[in-house]
Amino acid sequence: MGYCSGRCTLIFICGMQLVCVLERQIFDFLGYQWAPILANFVHIIIVILGLFGTIQYRPRYITGYAVWLVLWVTWNVFVICFYLEAGDLSKETDLILTFNISMHRSWWMENGPGCTVTSVTPAPDWAPEDHRYITVSGCLLEYQYIEVAHSSLQIVLAVSVDSQPLLLVPLGLFYFCANLLTNGICG
Repeated sequence: MGYCSGRCTLIFICGMQLVCVLERQIFDFLGYQWAPILANFVHIIIVILGLFGTIQYRPRYITGYAVWLVLWVTWNVFVICFYLEAGDLSKETDLILTFNISMHRSWWMENGPGCTVTSVTPAPDWAPEDHRYITVSGCLLEYQYIEVAHSSLQIVLAVSVDSQPLLLVPLGLFYFCANLLTNGICG
């Protein structure tokens, strides 16, 4: 009885992870953010393997899934710290999330709830010709907080897989980021 209950819970949580990461993947594709796209893709594959391991009771798959969850939580804590600009991280740098291939940002930057996009003309000399130069105003919720909410949801889903030791990793990393923010070490 206990095994079926735990297994059913894991299957439900894995299903929720798949739905949430697929939603996140869509918005990362719309924003051309290549590092999150790759991380989401790997997560989708690992969650499917974790589901298979749970249903078929394959301990190696479940162990691999658990190890991946530690990496996934660490990635999401990094994304939270990135968007909150903890330490020397800056959300204005192209290198980290787009591999410096494009000047794209979060899709939510222009399309967040209540955001009004205004084209600026003439565009500055440094702006590429194939990109439009805009200002965004009136957002009910700034894009970085939407991205932080996405990552926070992923962390909650990852640590709710009946694995108490995994809870210590994100809490420690989140505590580290919070200390960076509160001690004024932000850039």
